[in-house]
Amino acid sequence: MFPAPHPRSLPLALLGAWLALLALALSPSVWAEPETGPVQRDHIEVELVAETLSIQPGSAVRVGLRMLPDEGWHTYWINPGDSGLPIRLEWTVPEGTRVSGVAWPYPDALPIGHLVNYGYEGEHLLPVTVTVPADWEPGALLTLDLYADWLVCEIECIPGDAELRLELPVETETPATNPRVTHLFDWADTRRPAAVDWPARFSTEARQLSVRIDAADDLEGDGWQFFPASENLVDHAAEAFVVVDNGLVQVSQRLSTFFTGAPEQLDFVLVHATSGRAYALAAEPGDLSTPAGLDGTQSRPGLALILLLALAGGILLNLMPCVFPVLSIKAMSLVAGAGQDQRAHGLAYTIGVVLSFGLLAGALLVLRAGGEALGWGFQLQSPWFVGLLIYIFFAMGLALSGVFEFGTRMMGVGQNLTEAAGLRGSFFTGVLATVVASPCTAPFMGTALGVAVLLPWPQAMSVFLALGFGLALPMLALSWWPGLARRLPRPGPWMDTFRQAMAFPLYLAAVWLLWVLARQTDPNGLALVLTGMVALAFALWLAGRRNRSETATSIRHITVALSLLFALAALGTAARFDAQAPTETTASAWWEAYSPDRLEQLIEDPERAVLVNMTADWCVTCLVNERVALNTEAVRHVMEAENIAYLKGDWTRRDPIITDYLAQFDRNGVPLYVVYPRNGDTPQVLPQVLTPGLVVQALQDI
Repeated sequence: MFPAPHPRSLPLALLGAWLALLALALSPSVWAEPETGPVQRDHIEVELVAETLSIQPGSAVRVGLRMLPDEGWHTYWINPGDSGLPIRLEWTVPEGTRVSGVAWPYPDALPIGHLVNYGYEGEHLLPVTVTVPADWEPGALLTLDLYADWLVCEIECIPGDAELRLELPVETETPATNPRVTHLFDWADTRRPAAVDWPARFSTEARQLSVRIDAADDLEGDGWQFFPASENLVDHAAEAFVVVDNGLVQVSQRLSTFFTGAPEQLDFVLVHATSGRAYALAAEPGDLSTPAGLDGTQSRPGLALILLLALAGGILLNLMPCVFPVLSIKAMSLVAGAGQDQRAHGLAYTIGVVLSFGLLAGALLVLRAGGEALGWGFQLQSPWFVGLLIYIFFAMGLALSGVFEFGTRMMGVGQNLTEAAGLRGSFFTGVLATVVASPCTAPFMGTALGVAVLLPWPQAMSVFLALGFGLALPMLALSWWPGLARRLPRPGPWMDTFRQAMAFPLYLAAVWLLWVLARQTDPNGLALVLTGMVALAFALWLAGRRNRSETATSIRHITVALSLLFALAALGTAARFDAQAPTETTASAWWEAYSPDRLEQLIEDPERAVLVNMTADWCVTCLVNERVALNTEAVRHVMEAENIAYLKGDWTRRDPIITDYLAQFDRNGVPLYVVYPRNGDTPQVLPQVLTPGLVVQALQDI
């Protein structure tokens, strides 16, 4: 950190060091007798005090260094922050007496210019516990000597030290409380963090300290402060972002410019700014992509929980609007009685689901390993895939509405199929269920997938397969245990009504996908897909009709084929149209479309700070964050007041420019929120789950 001295300067350096030692030796504080009672030094009063007026043999008493800096001045915590020095205490006590370490009260964050220090203003106390031997005789005197040195600062800083003494009589009676200092020990108690053993990990990758705490059930809400005990670790002036969600706590803060290496163990304190609740924790270095306890001997319970969440999410997928109509048709075939091979049909369906999930998950993991910025549902970035899903949903809805009938045979529920064809139909019903389930996110599924895409590939694949098995499980149970099928309502006219009613959720799903497609293409492309839907409906309607003559049948077949080709051609043409940037957003001055040139231009402007939002219309988390946290009056007011530019990158359709930007922050998916301070400091990455208060605080601090 400091340059090596030039050889010619060594004699001067040695002379300076000798003079410093001489000055220290001649200092009155070195040879002075310890002082009792309050001691005045530059801009601070110090005193060694005890909680009681006496002590019993074999007992303990709390003793503390009382410090009262002048108004506007402060001392420092164990980690002083961006500047300053921690207080140092050296005890001299009788033989057999034990002195504990300082029970450090949690500090305050003290902004000093462009720096932030951790310390104490006003009267405060640093308590320790002193224990005396049990063989002391009453009437003896406990003498405690303390040498303390400190740094007291306003803007300028003044070092100070003192030799302090405290004498307590040893008595058999219960000690009386010292009323003069009761309030100080009470103050220290209220600010003493509770030691907890919640599993915690940390990393210092990408020039940022990241901490993950699991099973912190007592934590909730916003307003948590983070105080690391290690010096020269983080840039204390850069706001630490603490996000609490269902017992999971994630902390991120920019590393210090003086950072040289991560500690072997990170001790830190979490403090709730409003309630004053505080917790002392220790974190070990490790991988933050999995909960603490997902490796080594403790891996099985953690992985088992993730697998259980995946299984539950897969089961609940059966109730999603995009999946339920498909499965209801399959269930109705069991109600009507599919023959004596129901178990074989159930197994074929399960194999189709699980195999499809495995193939889709394998493609996702392979592409991610190759550096592709993909997440679950990545296929929705392709207008081709979105358009095909629109056609599938629309065709299934028409089938349920009774426009044509042969679609049910395609899904393997017809009763007049041969055994082989029926099994193939059940298998492909499972494939279709997986295809239409991929855009859906059921409860429990998000957590499982969020962990799965970051796990080693064998564990990740097991999570995806558990998710697929959960999707297939209800139908497998119905086919394997006929008693369950008999508990379903008996076949009757209600089945036709129910079947037709199930068409409308499919139509709504098609409308949602049309909205996604509209963000990926322009109005011309959307019109082409809508025209293709009409051609598809015509082809399906015509295919369901019967002709007596062979000529009419041939013409019908040719017309159906041409209509289907037209629908595919319309989709292919629509996929080539690029989405047009909305013009109203720029005019409203609320946000601008992201581009590297525009971002660079804003960064170079010393009067502007920048918020970058990378999002996609198929990303549910992105849409929720925008509605709940970003598109609020409070955030807009702060942006206008602080002159903050807002850039939004749309990744609804694959965009290599946005992919490159994500890679700069070691991300391979959205959402990503980055704040660029106006002073040119390192950009800060916000958590993926936002709240209005978190965004406002982040913007105000830049």
